[in-house]
Formats: sequence, structure tokens, C-alpha cells
Amino acid sequence: MELRFLSHLPSLFTNQAKRVFLGILRKVKEKRKRPALFTTTKAVGILLAKINIIQGEKEIMNKPILNVKDVPKPAQWLTLSIQHLFAMFGATILVPYLVGLSPSIALISSGLGTLAFLLITQFKVPAYLGSSFAFIAPVIAAKASGGPGAAMIGTFMAGLVYGIVSLVIKKAGYRWIMNLLPPVVVGPVIVVIGLSLSSTAVGMAMNNPAGKYSLLHFSVGLVALAATVIFSIYAKGMLSMIPILGGIVVGYIYALAVGVVDLAPVGKAHWFEMPDFLFPFIDYKVKVTWSLVGLMVPVAIVTLSEHIGHQLVLSKVVGKDYIKDPGLHRSILGDGTATMISALIGGPPKTTYGENIGVLAITRVYSVYVLAGAAVIAVLFGFIGKMTALISTIPTPVMGGVSILLFGIIASSGLRMLVDSKINFGDKRNLVIASVILVIGIGGAFIKVANFQIQGMALAAIIGVVLNLVLPGREPAKEDLFEEQKSA
Repeated sequence: MELRFLSHLPSLFTNQAKRVFLGILRKVKEKRKRPALFTTTKAVGILLAKINIIQGEKEIMNKPILNVKDVPKPAQWLTLSIQHLFAMFGATILVPYLVGLSPSIALISSGLGTLAFLLITQFKVPAYLGSSFAFIAPVIAAKASGGPGAAMIGTFMAGLVYGIVSLVIKKAGYRWIMNLLPPVVVGPVIVVIGLSLSSTAVGMAMNNPAGKYSLLHFSVGLVALAATVIFSIYAKGMLSMIPILGGIVVGYIYALAVGVVDLAPVGKAHWFEMPDFLFPFIDYKVKVTWSLVGLMVPVAIVTLSEHIGHQLVLSKVVGKDYIKDPGLHRSILGDGTATMISALIGGPPKTTYGENIGVLAITRVYSVYVLAGAAVIAVLFGFIGKMTALISTIPTPVMGGVSILLFGIIASSGLRMLVDSKINFGDKRNLVIASVILVIGIGGAFIKVANFQIQGMALAAIIGVVLNLVLPGREPAKEDLFEEQKSA
């Protein structure tokens, strides 16, 4: 009777709920020798009461402390904004450190870019924008070929690509970009991004300032790496959101103890100093070359998938479909505008940060005003001379040690995308696309025609897109990304 009755229970009754039901039913039968129908009804009543309590508790747990448009009290505002500042700080200053740009400009441009993003998305999307790791290799290559000015021109072009794509999405929807960049293409390209930087991270971690192997300096890198791993695995709450910053701080303290830190620049620096801005037409000539286009534009197209992924996760955390409102075209335009603002003052490309999405999930504070507060504080930090000087004293092995894990995680996230998307490598089509992208990207292949050259990750991305379009068996993109994400 009971098992037959269970088959008619509503779909919201999970297997666990059904087991609970049977347990309740047995207890009721033991206490009351009544007909089965009565005991079944009694058990269902108790079970429904328990489910109502559980659902009520879930609603309380999921209810935001501050919703998207809520304005926090001043003291609370400052505290919550500083949490977001800590979450983005380590990664935001690491990128300019790796590519040879000013960390203070990276902070200022991240703040200004975030404020622009919030304005463009109509203060509906609580996101923070920091320095993008995907552009590290292209920015380094652009700097090597044409100096910091070339890197800024390339960065501006990347933002321009975002702007063009946002306009196309507004008119034609977003399915075309999902067809162009499916996981079987994007996943291997992300692996290439991480692994192509691995030698840089290892060299930074184990070499002294002269570029030669040093066990002392390598020990600094290993301590920073170990601290970052510990923060990533064992830290709870907010500390789990700042593994990069935690690794840098612990590594810096160890470096101080073993005597590889020079604090003289901090003593000489003023509290307020004008950062080293890089303005077009003033600090460098604006000259667009096909080589710059080949370096930056393909990477910009691939990183669009990262942006879409962040918007889907953010939608799930906040409980709003940001793909539809304010629309994917607005968030992509906001990301592109932030990148162009950064390029105009000498900062690296920008992207929405998963670390800050993690803070939103933990605190359940979704207020865009909190993110705006963090942006304003970041801008102010960029003008504190002693802060900039302190960042400049961080030994290279500390950053190298942190980067070993970070670049590895980037590569692993590409693998995770393939796993989460259930890419079948028993299908020769998928195997061919992924294999070609990996070998061309990591192997450093390039095509050079006259003054035009495209190489490495950019070439791998383009070939991956072409293979995906021409090989038979391509599956169309899903109609509703948000609904697909929820069902997953």
C-alpha cells in the first residue's frame, strides 16, 4: 500500500523525502494500530509539515540581506565594500606586475571600469571588473614589439570588439556567438592560455633578479604557493575568496624574514602621488597595425565566453536572468567600455571577476552600491604613493609562486568546461578540434605574411573556430542559456 502510494507523490518529493515518509509511516503504525489509509494520510501530513518547514528555511537562507538596489548604512557600506576590494586586489595587481604596467593604474582603471559597467547595465548587475589574465601573453607580445603604447592600442581594440559584438547581439540575439564559440573550442583555448604562461610563472618563482637559479628565491616562491593552496583549500568564508592576496601576504612576510625585500622605496614615497598615466597622442603615437589586430582581437572574441559564463553564474546567485534583463548586450558593452577606459589611461584589459561573485554568494549582499563603493576605494588607493611603492617591493618569486597555481587553475578551468559541458571525446570531431587547438597554441605556431603575423593562442582560437564551423556534426546552441544553467 505504502509503496503504491509513493508512486503518486508529487514531483517535489525527492527520493530522500520518500525515505523520510516511509520512516514516519512506520513510526505512526507502531504507535497507532489504525487502518493503512489512516496511517498513510497521517504520515503524509507530517511529511508535508516537514517539507514546509524545510522550504521556509531555504527561503530564509536564500533571501538577500541587501538586494540589488538597496542602499546600505554608511558603516556597513564601508565594511562590505572593503570585502570586495580585498577579493579583487591580489589578481588585479598581479596582472600589471606580470606584464610590466603600473599597479596603481590597474586599481584606478578597475574602479573607473566598474563604475562605467554599473552605469551601462542600469545598476542592475552587481559585478566588479578587474585585470584580465587572458590577455597577459598578448599584452607582453604587444609591449615587446611596440612598447607600452602598442599594448594600450591593442587593449583599446579588444574593448572595441566587445562593443561591436554587443551591438550585433542587440540586433541578432546571442545564439550566433554560442554557435561560433562552443565549449569544444573555448575549453582547449583556455587550457592554452594557462599552459602558455607556465614557463613564465616557474621562471619568476625560482630565479633571482639576475635571472639565475636561486634556492633562496625559489623557497620564497614555494612558500607563497603553499600559502595560496592552503587559503584555497582550507580557508572558510571571506578568507576563501582571497587566496591570491593571502598567498602574496604570507610570501611577502617570508621574503622579509629571509632578507630579499628592499623597503627603501616605501620610505621615499609620498602618501599622495600622481600615478604614471599613459595617455594616447601624449605619451605615445597611435598606430594600428595588423599585427596588433592579430594579437588582441581573437583573444577578445574568445574571452566573450568567459563573460557569458560569469553572467550565468551571477544570474544563478542573485536569482535574476541577466542574460535578458538588462541584457547580454549591455553587460558585454559595459565590459568593453571598462577595457577601453583602462586602455586610455594605461591599464590592462578588464573582465568581470569570479572572486567578487563568490563574495556575493557568501554574504548574500547583492547591492550595486556596495560594488560602487569598492570601485571608489580602488580609485583612491591608486593615488596613495606608499601603497604603490609597497606593491613594487613585492619580490618576483612571491608573484611567481602565486602564479604557478593561478595559471594552472586557468588551464584546469578549460578542462572543467569540457567536463561540465559533457564533451564526448569518443566523437572524432571533438577530438580533432581540441587536439589541433592545444598543439598549435602551446607549440607556438605562427603565420606571417609581410608585416602581418598571428601566433600562438590567437592562431589556435581562429583555427578552432574554423574547424568547428566546417567539420560535420555541429550541434546548434541552446535557446535559453539561463534556463539551461538552472536545469544543470
